[in-house]
Amino acid sequence: MVIVASDRHLSAEPSVSQWDGVFTAEQAARGEALYTKHCALCHGPDLEGEGHAPPLTGDGFSANWNDRPLSELFETIQTSMPPQEPGRLNAQETADVMAFMLRTGSYPSGRSELSGTVDALRQIRFLSTKP
Repeated sequence: MVIVASDRHLSAEPSVSQWDGVFTAEQAARGEALYTKHCALCHGPDLEGEGHAPPLTGDGFSANWNDRPLSELFETIQTSMPPQEPGRLNAQETADVMAFMLRTGSYPSGRSELSGTVDALRQIRFLSTKP
């Protein structure tokens, strides 16, 4: 018996992206309130970035995070934001802010909330262009 390898590439890479509706509209609304309270002072009301704070939406954001798992963004926020009090947001609040960021970037919402766990977020890749 001869086994022929499939043309399909099997990979450990995440097959889900933010284009697949990985957050809910309700979660993004909670994230908006948290963003306004904890993030807007530095990143601006429209997430465009101000001064030394990078944009959290748009081309600059997409170029920085393209093809990376959302777990990396989550861990960056958890360990360094806000700069004067890193870790101020708990895991669920961080996921809520990320949902708001995705909604602001015009990515579709879905039926399930974005998880606040690194393992789950490792399975979702940020892609700057729709696959």
